Amino acid sequence: MIKFMVMFRQPENAERFESTYQDFLALVERIPRILRRQVVHVTGSPGGAPEYYRILEIYFESLDVQNEALMSDAGQEAGAELYRLPKNSFELLYADVYEEEGGSTPVADSADKPADSPSAESADESPADAGEEAAAASPSAAVKASSAD
Repeated sequence: MIKFMVMFRQPENAERFESTYQDFLALVERIPRILRRQVVHVTGSPGGAPEYYRILEIYFESLDVQNEALMSDAGQEAGAELYRLPKNSFELLYADVYEEEGGSTPVADSADKPADSPSAESADESPADAGEEAAAASPSAAVKASSAD
């Protein structure tokens, strides 16, 4: 499972942010093949004022499904809306979600382990497959492509 995250920094103009964010969220609802969507409103930080204001997490079955969804007409439309926000006001990330697959983190690449460590072959995915996924089209590039239209 893949989680695509849009991490919104503290807005300079909260009213403008909320207006654009609500329009963006309505467009996100139209993106195909989303398994789950979660909105997190940041309320604080142990280190003082938090850098982030809100985090939108969108879950997809796989990286390929995520990339297809973000490249769809609905994904591109949502991306165009997102880029109406001020430059550097958000960050895009995606990550594998392991807890959904049994609550444990897969074994790291055997090249990163000492010779006496267990083999990475027990992981669900071989290191070669992981490299291929990392080389796949970037969803952030897919979203950014929409701003060029």
